[in-house]
Amino acid sequence: MKKELTIFDNPKNVGKFRIFFYITLVLLLVSEFFIHKHHGFAWEDFPGFYAVYGFISYVFLIFVAKILRKIVMRKEDYYDK
Repeated sequence: MKKELTIFDNPKNVGKFRIFFYITLVLLLVSEFFIHKHHGFAWEDFPGFYAVYGFISYVFLIFVAKILRKIVMRKEDYYDK
């Protein structure tokens, strides 16, 4: 039985989606310069603050997950006993 490719599986479309994604990110970052934000703290007024904050938070979560994996992970035959 041959699996039918969807729009996301086609290699031609993957490149198009990636370009669309990057263009969208750039447009959102540029739009930050034209939108008035009501911030609660002074550092929130820094251009690109939310992009940097999101990236740092994402990297932090990756490191926390790596540490927690060592704590929580069981051996491969844990449930076979």
